[in-house]
Amino acid sequence: MQPEDFAVTLAQEGFQPPLTITREPNGHMGTHTHAFEAKALVLSGELSITVDGVENLYEAGQVFHLRAQVPHAEQYGPQGVEYLVGRK
Repeated sequence: MQPEDFAVTLAQEGFQPPLTITREPNGHMGTHTHAFEAKALVLSGELSITVDGVENLYEAGQVFHLRAQVPHAEQYGPQGVEYLVGRK
């Protein structure tokens, strides 16, 4: 999916305009939650998101979606990751 198409999809689904997030290579965030629902498009690099002990890897061009208050952990790839994220 292209960033322009992703922004249109977010707007249609009631998300705020996307923000660009960049995370450092090999970084991580331990288990945490967000007060908002998030939908993101990976632009470059990769990240793994672990929910309920299940790890999912997301790479450039892939979209991930997390509901509000879902406990999850994040691990960023060897080149870091950059993604667009909409929140609601």
